Amino acid sequence: MTDDTLRRAFAQDVLTLYRAGVRPVVVHGGGPQIAAHLDRLGLKSDFLDGLRVTTPETMEVVRMVLSGKVQKDLVGLLNEHGPHAVGLSGEDGHTLTAVKRYAQVAGESVDIGLVGDVARVDTAVVRLLLEGGHIPVVSSVGRGEDGQVYNVNADTAAGALAAALGTRVLVVLTDVPGLYADWPASERVVDRIGAAELERALPGLAGGMGPKMEACLRAVRGGVGVARVLDGRAPHALLDGLVGGAGSGTTVVPDPTASVPTVASVTPVASVVPVPSASVARAAAPAPAPVV
Repeated sequence: MTDDTLRRAFAQDVLTLYRAGVRPVVVHGGGPQIAAHLDRLGLKSDFLDGLRVTTPETMEVVRMVLSGKVQKDLVGLLNEHGPHAVGLSGEDGHTLTAVKRYAQVAGESVDIGLVGDVARVDTAVVRLLLEGGHIPVVSSVGRGEDGQVYNVNADTAAGALAAALGTRVLVVLTDVPGLYADWPASERVVDRIGAAELERALPGLAGGMGPKMEACLRAVRGGVGVARVLDGRAPHALLDGLVGGAGSGTTVVPDPTASVPTVASVTPVASVVPVPSASVARAAAPAPAPVV
């Protein structure tokens, strides 16, 4: 998402799905942008267990960059072709209620500051936007019941929101081809993995892939039909991954025999043909479950 060409291709994919009758929900982080801003301010940027160590000073930057910069850029790209996208933070309407999260290092819990996990999701605001024909764009910041604001990993937020909404598909875009079978000994990517096998593999996953696969597991265990981790460095990875349904990235399914939904099964077939507006698609058939 730091490359303008890829950002525009992503926005085009989201709009193509939207015009075909799919109801997309975008959940975003902004790691590189946060790191760049912290560097300009002379603040350290450390990671443990794939999560950013977040001091109160860092949290101010996270909040500002995610909701004030990255989100506005994405909403702006989506709205170049109509008033479709609306931005909101996980704080808004208590969409994401967070609890403090600790990193796990060598079997020990380590305090990494104002980092949160999602304890509860309130989908009311997101559903209101979807019902109004909008594309919600959600930044991954959550508020605790104690009033403290937490930095929530974007993959974690997306998995929790997907499960709460009852989506058919969760798509995670990243900067690697997928889940490696035996990294660093091999670059072979796992094409497909069941929830039980993934749960066994999670403790051995290092770096940023851990939270991504944890989010996929949470999603499929929470009722999401399928989760896909795709290489976002490829232009139009989102649309290619959804329309093709297989052949790229890693697919996580509730069990090894589950089918993999594509766009044709996410939305009524009659609505896959582009239509003048989303309202026409909704009038033609019952509204499909959203895609996060």
